[in-house]
Amino acid sequence: MKTVLATLNAKYIHTSLALRYLKAYSGRDFETEIAEYTIKDPVMNIVSDVYQRQPDLVAFSCYIWNIEETITVISMLKKVKPELKIVLGGPEVSYDTKYWMERLPEVDFIIMGEGEETFHHLLTELHGEQKFHFVLGLAYRKNEEIILNPPRPKLDLNEIPSPHRFPEDLKDLPNRVVYFETSRGCPFSCQFCLSSIEVGVRYFDIERTKQDLLYLIHNGAKLIKFVDRTFNIKRDYAMEIFQFLIENHGGCVFQFEITADIMRPEVLDFLAENAPQGIFRFEIGVQSTHDPTNEAVKRRQNFTKLSRTVTKVKDSGKIAQHLDLIAGLPHEDYNTFRKTFNDVFALQPEELQLGFLKMLRGTGMRHDAERYNYVYMDHAPYEILGNDLLPFSDIVRIKRVEDVLEKYWNAHRMDHTVQYLIKHEFASAFDFFQEFGDYWEEQGWQRIGHQLADLFTRLWSFLQYHDTKHLERILGLMKYDYYLNHRHRPRKVWWNFSLSKEEQSRLIRQAAEKPDTVSGDFANWGLTERDLHKHAVVEILPFDLEAYLEHGKWVDKKHVLLAVYRPEEEVPVHCYTMVLETKAEERGSLV
Repeated sequence: MKTVLATLNAKYIHTSLALRYLKAYSGRDFETEIAEYTIKDPVMNIVSDVYQRQPDLVAFSCYIWNIEETITVISMLKKVKPELKIVLGGPEVSYDTKYWMERLPEVDFIIMGEGEETFHHLLTELHGEQKFHFVLGLAYRKNEEIILNPPRPKLDLNEIPSPHRFPEDLKDLPNRVVYFETSRGCPFSCQFCLSSIEVGVRYFDIERTKQDLLYLIHNGAKLIKFVDRTFNIKRDYAMEIFQFLIENHGGCVFQFEITADIMRPEVLDFLAENAPQGIFRFEIGVQSTHDPTNEAVKRRQNFTKLSRTVTKVKDSGKIAQHLDLIAGLPHEDYNTFRKTFNDVFALQPEELQLGFLKMLRGTGMRHDAERYNYVYMDHAPYEILGNDLLPFSDIVRIKRVEDVLEKYWNAHRMDHTVQYLIKHEFASAFDFFQEFGDYWEEQGWQRIGHQLADLFTRLWSFLQYHDTKHLERILGLMKYDYYLNHRHRPRKVWWNFSLSKEEQSRLIRQAAEKPDTVSGDFANWGLTERDLHKHAVVEILPFDLEAYLEHGKWVDKKHVLLAVYRPEEEVPVHCYTMVLETKAEERGSLV
């Protein structure tokens, strides 16, 4: 019996850890192979590929992001190969399993919960006496009846062979995300999360973990994401892994989900002192800063301690942070969520993800949906459409905030401009993103694509419509941000460039002949006038950019912005300033 382990990933760069666990556990005794696709792949292409593999059984790993596309694939597979056995597993079908068996008559079996041992037992029975009632954690059909067996006891994690040692994966390690697990379970009981259902935390042997990490690093992995729900819950274990990765990172980047308010000061001090810049990323679920909301969803959180951790990590300059919010939680209306957003944005995380509550099968929130009058999507991703405090009209407005937040903050295309606008021109960060998002939709821009320059021209259009003060300063910051967004000397700009070729040549000559008048380390490069003509651009700003960036002071005196592009360097663009020469000012040139 040939078995294909399949899933539809969200993106090509993603990899399925679940399939590799199944292959590692069952591949020793049965013929198995992995087939990964994406939710964007044409269904016909997926079905054709699976069909050509000529399997006797296909097992699909199911999640909220792929279940509906997977259903379409299953339906077509059964039509072209009716004798094919179909098995489903994963978090999306582990709860309300009877519903899935009734909805999908093409499905023969569903694995409920942890899958390695149950799937191996199922394959054993399929090859033998087919006594499926002995397979704990299995749902199956007996004539017209649907049978749900009792759950299986938790497996000793160290009995699972490593999922990271398949030779066929080696060629893709540098180009795809590697998902890695050091533990299973979560100590918390957040009612919107599936992880709250499993009681207790189990760990893999730490020496085995280290050896797997070394194997991945030595074979070219560039990004490893730890999927532990709370990586830092066991301080000694986390510290040992941090130390190990600092000593052996090999240029690989590691991302962890951490609980920030339990992070010990000595851990933060250790990372600030020893972590190489850029090899660690922290993902921190804040979700809400509203105490009644956190109490309702059984989420223990000390926002003061969380803020100290995030601030200390940011001040170290070593670790990028990704903070999460959830709109639509109980007891949080539009204004309360606005405060949550502003509380968290004030921490200035490198990324702030604004998500919307999803009523996942098996969670306490879905069970209590009627208590808060939730309305939500019937099918995955089960996103809410409103509740007693947050109507659909408010959800639509907050989605506009999410859209602009992704384009302008999380993408880091205009950090200096956005920070200035929020600090000086708008009531709060939320108000800026909301008002801009509303304007974006009024213009119909959500229906058309955009290039980099479009993002600048659209913001400029909004700021003029908003009757924003100090537009000349803002335009200067936008020019600076635009130049920072290029690896090579840009061929065109989005504003009305007013310098003539003669004026540009004069400024470049000034920089080449008098490098000591240029800010920063420009003089150390030893660039000639010819080098600058080839690799640099100049523009006039109405203020001293260096004074603003270093001290936050506005010195309203015209300065030259000199952007030098060196693609061979780790930082491809270097921006400098210099004061206009007195003689040029007296002639009226450039003024």
